[in-house]
Amino acid sequence: MANTPQSKKRARQAERRQDVNKARRSRIRTFLRKVEEAIASGDQASAVSALKVAQPELARGVTKGVLHKNTVARKMSRLSSRVKALSA
Repeated sequence: MANTPQSKKRARQAERRQDVNKARRSRIRTFLRKVEEAIASGDQASAVSALKVAQPELARGVTKGVLHKNTVARKMSRLSSRVKALSA
């Protein structure tokens, strides 16, 4: 358990950051799920629009330190290729 005032404060801060990060991760997953559902429905127009909305959210996750940049790059690449394949 934290003993010094500094470690107590860091524990409080870590708890707050954990809540913020959890909310942000959940929000990102929601946007990804919307893209997945649009792809599953086969509607390319809605899939493209859902992907365009999801991309900034994913990028924001990288800048805020919630997700690794290579993870986001991989997810964006795979999603965009799947959306592109709907037109074929």
